[in-house]
Amino acid sequence: MKRKVLVLEDEENIRSFVVINLKRAGYEIVEAGTGEEALEKFEQNPDVAVAILDVMLPGIDGYEVCRTMRAKGYGAGVIMLTARVQETDKVTGLMTGADDYVTKPFSVVELTARVDALFRRVSGSPFAEEDTVKSGPFKLNLRARELHKNGAKVELTQIEYGLLRTFMQNIGKALSRDDLLEMVWGHHYVGELKIVDVNIRRLRIKIEDDPANPQYIVTVRGFGYMWAG
Repeated sequence: MKRKVLVLEDEENIRSFVVINLKRAGYEIVEAGTGEEALEKFEQNPDVAVAILDVMLPGIDGYEVCRTMRAKGYGAGVIMLTARVQETDKVTGLMTGADDYVTKPFSVVELTARVDALFRRVSGSPFAEEDTVKSGPFKLNLRARELHKNGAKVELTQIEYGLLRTFMQNIGKALSRDDLLEMVWGHHYVGELKIVDVNIRRLRIKIEDDPANPQYIVTVRGFGYMWAG
């Protein structure tokens, strides 16, 4: 997979700073200054591995860019770049399909580390285990990184895939939020545990018959979550 990153940021000085440092880290960069331009560049570069999307933009904002990319089947990594610090804004970004967020002002070292971690998850590695995991109506293809429920494909982001793979390979085992953060986001991740809960909520919407009363990803009160199968 190409080390290609889409950087959407309307402030040219910030965008240039991010671009320079990501290029130094070995990434090929696609730049955009508006949401509209970002969607055009995305259409022209379907092999983008990670997208960094500024939230506050004139016209189409970063949330809408993320929604549109996901609706078009983009399954790779998305990092939201935002000056907002309210909890609701973080949750909104994650629920639109983002995998991570970085709050301004940010360290370019931190941002590069987040991109590196997301790229590693997106690019994956050869599997030594069996190619598929089955549980109930679900079949998870580990090589193709695809989920089918009752034979129908379910579109997942890379984080959602990572969570589901972790659950389905640990059926009946209670996993704490710290466990999930370590197993899916990686031990280098620096962020809040809330990101686990939001992604679980998003995953339930996609796979549960009744997300309000989950049958597969159940809550272990005071601890974390478990795949009940």
